[in-house]
Amino acid sequence: MGPSEKPRTAGWRLRPREQRTILGIGDLLVAYVALAGALYIWSLRDQWLDLSFDFLQRRVEAWYYFLPFAWLILLVQLYDLHRANNWRITVRGISVAALTGLLFYTLIYFLYEGSVARIGVGAFLVLASLLTLMWRLVYIGIFAGPAFMRRVLIIGAGKAGQTLVRAYREIWPPPFYLVGFLDDSASKVGSQINGYPVLAGSDQLLAIVEKESVSDLVVAITGEMRGMTFQTILDAQEHGLEVVPMPTAYEELTRRVPVHHLESEWLLRSFVDQARVSGFYEISKRMLDLLGGLVGVLLCILLFPLISLLILIDTGFPITYKQIRSGKGGKPFYVYKFRTMHQDAEKDGKVRLTEKKDARITRVGTFLRRTHLDEFPQFFNVLRGEMSLIGPRSERPEWIAEFQKQIPFYRARLLVKPGVSGWAQVNYGYTATVQEMAIKLEYDLYYIKHRNLMMDLSIILRTVGQVFGFRGR
Repeated sequence: MGPSEKPRTAGWRLRPREQRTILGIGDLLVAYVALAGALYIWSLRDQWLDLSFDFLQRRVEAWYYFLPFAWLILLVQLYDLHRANNWRITVRGISVAALTGLLFYTLIYFLYEGSVARIGVGAFLVLASLLTLMWRLVYIGIFAGPAFMRRVLIIGAGKAGQTLVRAYREIWPPPFYLVGFLDDSASKVGSQINGYPVLAGSDQLLAIVEKESVSDLVVAITGEMRGMTFQTILDAQEHGLEVVPMPTAYEELTRRVPVHHLESEWLLRSFVDQARVSGFYEISKRMLDLLGGLVGVLLCILLFPLISLLILIDTGFPITYKQIRSGKGGKPFYVYKFRTMHQDAEKDGKVRLTEKKDARITRVGTFLRRTHLDEFPQFFNVLRGEMSLIGPRSERPEWIAEFQKQIPFYRARLLVKPGVSGWAQVNYGYTATVQEMAIKLEYDLYYIKHRNLMMDLSIILRTVGQVFGFRGR
């Protein structure tokens, strides 16, 4: 096939942004259907007998019509396509959204003296949950099926390409169909790597695209690219294929940054430039921190007597402890927490990472960690501006000095304030080794690079889900 011939690709295969748009439109439509149904139920229970203009004018306040938008905010964690394509996660996410909405409503009910539309809000939450679940299951059945799945070809079967495939194999359901590899090494052509074939060299790219109906190319070439290979990739792009570098594909696939597959200039060329945020975001984030910090401090004060009593009965004093951590730019500050370990946890003076079933953790400490209640004193750090609600986990200077020797770009996490919760915390568990710390760093750098208010809200909601699901560490 000559370069002037257009490869046969399926133009109706949806890009991630298009899929998220479909999800958002569908969620909004069913939310307004739920709103209409809730208004009808409300009018019947309120003895108006019909949904009249008089009822809407006299009984329904203006804020009620914004409930569908509030519902979309509660669903923000389900706009991650990996989560949206999994029906179990979808059911759990909708349940958490409904529970969170109910908690907010309950709080307003006790604090607000005016009308709070109990029937209307309750009916909306029930209908929105059911209708959204039905719509999301329809979405999974249609748009997560093979007909709408992208067909991806990886150019380069070396270390970078194999890393991408390993990440791909860990995700279920798969976000795209992986056709295989192309590689110019004659010894690899015809072989299988991680269960996927090396189909040909890069000179056969357009022929393979035509034969396999490829829609996306991932360039995972380590080292210098040959001029002919580069030109062939350009030809494929001109014919309508989506061409992305391996780091970008890895980010889309895992929501992490591949720290072991980046060149040193990436920190300035890509990361620092894309990690810049607007002044509006900075102001909004600080307002969110102040609001969340106040709520957190209030809850901490209310829970302090009970938690103190439990710790005192279990292992005695002290109730809390403070520790030096590194903040934005490496500036040291004291972080405050409820004590969850025995008093002599570091009696030998050696700093050690927390492990699963760590013998240093007390019985009450296990409960506090699983519910994240041990973190509540950190809301004082949030109010003081030393921490944020969302950000990389605050780390001890000793560990930062050690990890930056072994993990590329480790200090880049200090570009933002540490957080009470964060992208790494809600996506990854224990970190007892340097390799696991590197994975958490990949999540942290992804957050720093892509952070926005919607992402912050998503992390907050997922943290709430972890608290109620006892999924802390």
